[in-house]
Amino acid sequence: MEAFVRRAPLLPAGHFPGILNLSRDFLWRVATGYYLISGDKIMVRPELENRTEEQNSSAEHEVRLEKIRALRAQGIEPWGPSERPTATCKQVHDAAKTATEGVDACDAAGAPYSLIGRVMLIREHGKAIFLSLQDTSGRLQVYIKEDQVGQQVFEFIKKFIDTGDIVWVSGTGFITRTGEPTLRAFTLKLLSKCLLPLPEKFHGLADIEIKYRQRYVDLMVSPETRERFAKRFQIISSLRLFLDQQGYMEVETPMLHPIPGGAAARPFVTHHNALDTELFLRIAPELYLKRLIVGGFERVYEINRSFRNEGISTRHNPEFTMLEFYTANRDYHFIMDFVTDIFQKLALQVCGTLTVPFAGKMVNLGNFRRLSPAQAVAEFGGIPAEDLVAGRIDATCAAHGVHAPANMSYYQKVFGLFEKCAESNIVDPVFIVDFPVEISPLARRDDKNPAIAARFEMFIAGMEFSNGFNELNDPHDQAARFKEQAAAHESGDAEAMRYDADFVTALEYGMPPTVGVGIGIDRLVMLLTNAPSIRDVILFPTLRRKAE
Repeated sequence: MEAFVRRAPLLPAGHFPGILNLSRDFLWRVATGYYLISGDKIMVRPELENRTEEQNSSAEHEVRLEKIRALRAQGIEPWGPSERPTATCKQVHDAAKTATEGVDACDAAGAPYSLIGRVMLIREHGKAIFLSLQDTSGRLQVYIKEDQVGQQVFEFIKKFIDTGDIVWVSGTGFITRTGEPTLRAFTLKLLSKCLLPLPEKFHGLADIEIKYRQRYVDLMVSPETRERFAKRFQIISSLRLFLDQQGYMEVETPMLHPIPGGAAARPFVTHHNALDTELFLRIAPELYLKRLIVGGFERVYEINRSFRNEGISTRHNPEFTMLEFYTANRDYHFIMDFVTDIFQKLALQVCGTLTVPFAGKMVNLGNFRRLSPAQAVAEFGGIPAEDLVAGRIDATCAAHGVHAPANMSYYQKVFGLFEKCAESNIVDPVFIVDFPVEISPLARRDDKNPAIAARFEMFIAGMEFSNGFNELNDPHDQAARFKEQAAAHESGDAEAMRYDADFVTALEYGMPPTVGVGIGIDRLVMLLTNAPSIRDVILFPTLRRKAE
């Protein structure tokens, strides 16, 4: 099948033919015969029509390698020493807006600006060349005229500068006739040669897998990706500032644990050669942070990297970032208000509103509610409250395909219905409380009902974002629960915790009443940037090894 584009018509003098606005990579393909011109069509050469992008990239790679050889033959190093920039693209862009006709913008000393950036686009027009230069602050148009930079520099740019190259350029700012803030270049120097072509301007990185494997390319060509990660780091910085202002101390705890614990999950296992001992990558920092509470630090937090040897999905990555913080002499009712405050402050700072788009829905972060699993099942699962009473719960579980053996408690059965029928239908934030104590091995029992834990999980758009509870500080109760978990592990439950004798010893010294909270940073960033997958908010997500 023929692939073609229309040849641009001839335009009056002073106008740019449409084809000149295409990328240098496209023009290179015309020059090297990839495209054939026939009448009013530009067609892919038939024998090359089925070549892959990888093959085309390889061909251009050879062309650029030839340029390297030519540069070195002239005594020019393609990866030369550093130069000092005096401004950013944004600074020159803003300054150029104020330039008047005949008077270009200069730096504070009246000297030309010096910029360093990556060439994202090249357009040639007779004795002039336009570059689109990009640095961390944004993009700026650069105007290069032969009679201003000199014939030697101008010919060097035409012959050796490609999209992707990193260059140093010096000049003054002005406004073009079309109102575009621009740098008028006086000289240019190649700092780092790019040997591979950037993705085509008009479709960028369409291959999602490449976006994740080659994040460096994704960051080059996608403003949306750069903005998302800038927001990620803003969120983390704001979290730190908020907690610091509330009197919390940031601490660091081990990532290598002798006993896996802090959450129910399958750990990653490694071996320390010098100690000849098995170690586990951190599942959660919880038990170490509570040791610090025992030691007298009453408010502590850690923004930590944790690891769980489990499945990968749009919501799960084996390596993830989590905030955990612990507050002595407070309870989970207080901390639910505190978590609400965190989410609302971050939404206003990052998004400017409490109503944010996420997962195809509009989420109202001004509407946090608290429900028991039974209340949530009735509201979001459509199951009448009368079907959730103790005498009918087994039949209700059977009707909805929830496994409910005889040794399972009533509260576990209701929670099973919540997970099966209600969780995915939640949109606005809901704190689920009244958790079964059986699935809360580190949480304190509710003082009024010992069958449930003083615990919450907070859900938004069908996804868990936060987990918190009054911490168990009775060493005998904790030891008994550890023994139950250890027995489950011995019976084949790979996610069950082990018995941590040192943590029980710490509790025997006395831990004040304490509430602890975990917030998934990656999911929080997903929410506030409307990202469809956790891989979109992790710079280098875990991927299956690519076949050689």
